[in-house]
Amino acid sequence: MNHKTLLLAALSLTLPLAGRAQKKAAPTAAAANAESAIREADIKRDLFALGGDHFRGREAGSLDELKASAWLEDQIRATGALPAGDDGTYFQFFQIQRTRITKSSTLTIGSHSLKVNHDALLFAPVNASVNAPMVWVGNATPAELAKVDVKGKAVAMQFGGEVTPGLSFRRYQMATMRDRSAELMKAGAVAVVIVSDARAQAVFDHWGHTYERGRYDLPGGPNVRVNSGAPTIWLPASAAGWAQQPGQQFVANLQLESFAYPSVNIVAKIPGTDPQLKSQNVLFSTHQDHDGVREAVAGDSIYNGADDNATGCAALLAIMRAFKAKPGRRTALFVYHGAEERGLLGSRYYSEHPTVPQSSIVAVLNAEMMGRNSPDSAALLGRQRPHRNSLDLVKTALAANQAGPKFKLDTLWDRADHPEGWYFRSDHLPYARLGIPSVMYTSLLHVDYHTPRDEPKRIDYPKLTNMTRWMYLTGWAVANRTAPPARDPGFKLER
Repeated sequence: MNHKTLLLAALSLTLPLAGRAQKKAAPTAAAANAESAIREADIKRDLFALGGDHFRGREAGSLDELKASAWLEDQIRATGALPAGDDGTYFQFFQIQRTRITKSSTLTIGSHSLKVNHDALLFAPVNASVNAPMVWVGNATPAELAKVDVKGKAVAMQFGGEVTPGLSFRRYQMATMRDRSAELMKAGAVAVVIVSDARAQAVFDHWGHTYERGRYDLPGGPNVRVNSGAPTIWLPASAAGWAQQPGQQFVANLQLESFAYPSVNIVAKIPGTDPQLKSQNVLFSTHQDHDGVREAVAGDSIYNGADDNATGCAALLAIMRAFKAKPGRRTALFVYHGAEERGLLGSRYYSEHPTVPQSSIVAVLNAEMMGRNSPDSAALLGRQRPHRNSLDLVKTALAANQAGPKFKLDTLWDRADHPEGWYFRSDHLPYARLGIPSVMYTSLLHVDYHTPRDEPKRIDYPKLTNMTRWMYLTGWAVANRTAPPARDPGFKLER
């Protein structure tokens, strides 16, 4: 039994009764898919072009993101896919807002003049003018801190504590810094200084570059509001020796500035063939942006984002070619979301302002980092509760995997208690929150995630090709069945 025949047999078990009534027509449509149009050589060529140094990491809101988007438009046009953006184009432009600390801001602790968001990270952007004595409290517990007079002072402390079950260390650290700062400020502290321990230093080294950019959101969003208040300063572990010296003065003049930048979603479609079903859309999702050019690591300053997420971009181009070779009954809609790395901004915008009726989107298949880790393993997020909003769609995806690549599927990363919270960090999420059946295809995180080492030469291209075929076979099945994927009743995410 070949894999296409096996797919038909497996999918027949997942169809609702309305779909089974069409069993004479469905096999002909499904058997005629164009999986052979998905070729590893095409995927590798496209990924090396998009994920190479030429586009300088495609940072959201930059000319590099726009240039990469223009390149993608050329490739999409070459597939024969039609424009489905605004005003008859492939594009849907939107604004993103950025709030950051000004370069003229200053920070001094004792005799140490610190460059903000380089030598010392500003945990949350605030306008602040502080000139106060600093008191060192080390690893004091909340009970011990309650006995310290912090009113009108800058409070310096050593980061520490045990990770809360269900949190990654990074998420635990961010929550701890936020909560301890809030407690001290409530007690009257005018600033908080937190010095990294060895564990926190690893986070400082890996993620510190993100603070220089400030915060991003859609215009008016909570992440870019300009607030005044007491600052929280995060210092590297190397500052521990001098930060605890007595009698030091904390002096800060911190000012914020805000900018608006353009970003863009790229939208294309392969119209369906069925007179009734072609008005419905199977949405294939990914994002084209990454982290851009930043401070060099081992001599490399370009954060290429080959796996994150040039893999998804190349996969969607390949799926377009397959649907162009053999269209489905429903329309295949392709959305490349801009500014995902800034907080899912493109998908948040498109889900709120779709270029097709929102009610016409019957499923979202999202491609996020699909080319690393073990060749025979992968994950489908949105597979289990509380993240699952369509058992019907999940069964279709699982059947497609069994008929195609037969990946061993990880189930841990989709759990509500997984420390990374990976389900909440990609572009299917805004659609899932609207109740649209949504799943995410991924090969999960790896050591080069958000570093300059995420380059095209490190991608497993046979695996990426199989991930692409799995995603295509799922979408093909959804596009050709009579009934759309049923939605689970009572869907509610844990956060």
